[in-house]
Amino acid sequence: MSRARAHGSRLGIAAAMGGWSARHRWAAVGGWLLFVVLVMLLGQAAGRHDVDEDRSMPGEVSQAATIQDDAGLRGKAGEMVLIQVRGGTGTTADPAFRGAVGDVVTAIKATGKVTAVTSPYDTKAVSADHRSALVKFDMLGDKKTAADRVQPVLDAVAGVQARHPSLRIEEFGDASSDKAVSNAFGSDFKTAEYSALPLALGILLIAFGALVAALLPVMLAMTAFLGATGVVALVSHSVPMSDTANSVMLLVGLAVGVDYCLFYLRREREERAAGHDPATALRIAAATSGRAILISGVTVIVAMAGMLFTGIGDFKAMGVATMIVVAIAMVGSVTVLPALLSLLGERVEKGRVPLLGRIARSRTGRTGGTGGSRFWRTVLRPVLRHPKGATLLAGGALIAIALPAFGMHSANLSTDQELGDHLPIIQTYDRINAAFPGGPDPAHVVVKADAIDSPAVRKAISDFRTEAVASGASRGPVTVTVHTPQNIAEIDVPLAGGTDHDKAESDLRLLRDHVRPDTLGRVAGLQAPITGETAGSMDFTHKITSSVLPVFAFVTVFAFLLMLLSFRSLTIALTSIALNLLSVGAAYGILTVVFQHGVGASLVGATGTGAVVAWLPLFLFVILFGLSMDYHVFVVSRIREARMRGLTTKGAIEHGITTTAGVVTSAAVIMVAVFAIFGTLSMQSMKQMGVGLAFAVLIDATVIRGVLLPSVMSLLGERNWYLPRWMHRLPDLTHDESALPVPPVAADRPSTPLHDPVYRA
Repeated sequence: MSRARAHGSRLGIAAAMGGWSARHRWAAVGGWLLFVVLVMLLGQAAGRHDVDEDRSMPGEVSQAATIQDDAGLRGKAGEMVLIQVRGGTGTTADPAFRGAVGDVVTAIKATGKVTAVTSPYDTKAVSADHRSALVKFDMLGDKKTAADRVQPVLDAVAGVQARHPSLRIEEFGDASSDKAVSNAFGSDFKTAEYSALPLALGILLIAFGALVAALLPVMLAMTAFLGATGVVALVSHSVPMSDTANSVMLLVGLAVGVDYCLFYLRREREERAAGHDPATALRIAAATSGRAILISGVTVIVAMAGMLFTGIGDFKAMGVATMIVVAIAMVGSVTVLPALLSLLGERVEKGRVPLLGRIARSRTGRTGGTGGSRFWRTVLRPVLRHPKGATLLAGGALIAIALPAFGMHSANLSTDQELGDHLPIIQTYDRINAAFPGGPDPAHVVVKADAIDSPAVRKAISDFRTEAVASGASRGPVTVTVHTPQNIAEIDVPLAGGTDHDKAESDLRLLRDHVRPDTLGRVAGLQAPITGETAGSMDFTHKITSSVLPVFAFVTVFAFLLMLLSFRSLTIALTSIALNLLSVGAAYGILTVVFQHGVGASLVGATGTGAVVAWLPLFLFVILFGLSMDYHVFVVSRIREARMRGLTTKGAIEHGITTTAGVVTSAAVIMVAVFAIFGTLSMQSMKQMGVGLAFAVLIDATVIRGVLLPSVMSLLGERNWYLPRWMHRLPDLTHDESALPVPPVAADRPSTPLHDPVYRA
């Protein structure tokens, strides 16, 4: 067995994988490119199967969607046209008003794009003050593509408006609102996605000072993402995906892909600067950073797996998609990256920018790579000199930031909260809701019976309509559409609460818990699930809330076990979990203060929503826990490595923090910048996500890793490495640090903890 192979076996699987790739570099690079191209082609051929949001929702929303699908009645985009007296006198009974209604019906039918057009005089869709009426209809064809076909209908309605200037004639519905929102905000995501790559490249260029070195992480991250899109398309036939999952996959894939390459590449450059030959430097990077990448990657995958516990289609899609892209980025970083570095050799420094190159060299040091960051060494001196005070100060500050989170109110945002009230379509929505409370988003009852036209069923439906209004849950009009061949009736019930979410949900519970059992519930064998926007929002929030404890428990327990096995220290495993939870708590606190209480909301372009969007706390926990572990694993791995090579705990802490601080800072700056782009988007939920992630990563990479981690570890001293005797039988996932080659000691190298006798144990 060769010496290299012996070293690889002693240094663990990451070193073995890196060593093989370096020896078979063309095979590793060619295999990677073949894999990416092959899965992309297969994925393109198979096509992506997207999640059915209604059928993947919990409770009655899914039941109603199943009934409609089985009967072939689902998939229509509902639209409505508001005809309203603008001012002065006039009612819906006036001949001019009736003429306008007739013109609307005739005009939209003439487009050939609609079906099931109903007159307000037939459906009683007339407001209580007799100044407004609604013409309702459905778009022909698939609901998902209705926005692409609605323009002729909008033009027809606009033409009727031009002929009746004394009336307000406006359209609102699934297709028209989708089109308006897409026109206003559709470019937001594309702008964010297209901005992320150049931004990451620019920051990496500053970090490395050389174009080739800066391009490597971006190229590997993007090829990992492209490969993941192919795998996701194949997997989507078992676990349906979504556009949201694709955006999150890009976000996380870029973050971890760049991070992993950044850590690996910086360690290899550092070891070469310390005096090692390229092959040895690469072997050390594979054994150290490569191992940390594997631990971090598995931890992130475990965190993302927590999304599967929600049982909600979009969350499952995001979880599976991010697990796939992280796994591919992780494998690529420990295989193809060492092969590329072996191929490039010194050419990795090509394309050096003079000024940036000098800055980069000043970080690593011209003659030695272990000197560490001067800035963080300056910060660490008082932290390590007064660890108790630093712990109390930093920990107290983070706890204070996190405290508002205990009063967090989460809710699904209304349409005007999410999009703002400046869009004409939102103004139409508000006018319809004012004239017909709950009209734009009615509760939708899907009645399935053995004989829908039987006297008993017809009486039950009539009683339901009467009781819905009498109970106060609705102010009417309650409309019924009967599909006799399918034995199904659909009842639209405008909720009295309208845009008041709490009141609307109270109305919905009244319908479900009292009105329905007292009327429809009396017919044996009849099914009547109640769905709609309010129902979906309420059921979704309930499902998310009930998923919090299982997800939190799963992620924290498995992360704890991974850290315990990887570092063989009960103390490090416990402090890792505690620090990450503190980081997440601080992010929750900032979200609560900014978006719920409105403090500083205008600085990030936010409106006073008064709540944190319901899905965000769980989503942030999973994402942040995974990404926080990213940094933690790399920093603690370096500290443990130094400790196992003979430094005192204090010396190991200083060495570990200062030598990783620069690369962690660079990685964090990239993440903060990318997440901040999402914080500039127009939609309030995306703004909350971007701001929450950006602040959390910033806090984690500075206060947590730069101050609190070293101060806590300094206080614990040798107890950092404590492992109870009965745990010694656990699997050992550590590697043999003593097998790492010692850097050549040059006479002109500045003293560092690794070489200073004061720090030696």
